[in-house]
Amino acid sequence: MQKTSNVDRIIEKTREMAINFELKPGARINETALSTQLGASRTPLREALNRLVAEGFLTFQTGKGFFCRALDPRRIMDLYEARVAIEVEATRLACQRATDDELSDFKAYIDATEPEYLKNTDVGELVQWDEAFHLYIARLSHNDEMLRILENLNGRIRYVRAIGLKTIRATTAQPPALRLSAHRRISDALIARDAEAATNLMRGHIERRWEEATEAARIAYSQIYVPDEMLKEMS
Repeated sequence: MQKTSNVDRIIEKTREMAINFELKPGARINETALSTQLGASRTPLREALNRLVAEGFLTFQTGKGFFCRALDPRRIMDLYEARVAIEVEATRLACQRATDDELSDFKAYIDATEPEYLKNTDVGELVQWDEAFHLYIARLSHNDEMLRILENLNGRIRYVRAIGLKTIRATTAQPPALRLSAHRRISDALIARDAEAATNLMRGHIERRWEEATEAARIAYSQIYVPDEMLKEMS
């Protein structure tokens, strides 16, 4: 039990370091230094790093080690374009194919989870809930291949998704509980089987997330790689 608890602690801290850019995007992880910093021995640290590779926050290169996921603007664009294509079509199919009982269960799921999602500030949990919402809709499409592709995309986009959600929570002036969430608007249209509204809302939602993540990446790179003197000149 202690080992599992220790691994979870290392995962949480390392994930947080990646999201906050304490680990530079694209940089190799110094396992010795990280082990010392986290007070962790090699075995649980390696287990935690491997799990973060599976989550999409880190990458592993044979013979070279672990690296923090890079923030390549072209790669971000490619992934989000693919996500739009898959999720918009999955939403359209869900409007057509989901049974009335499935849509009733979906509404109950939204009613139960949305209040907690809106007030949560833990980035890791926000990413999990956000992915769960979108995967739920993909399952309602009754297209297993779309679901499989979206699960794959989620793993590859998770790091950028976390950065975007962190930025949204940090910059949202109006309390989330006081506004109708994008998830609620999408789900309402889907439950009403309004395919045009649901797909337009889904497209707009993902494209906004894409813009927010891209802007967060741009700011991060300027803060990490541009010297302070240059930043002052640019301001």
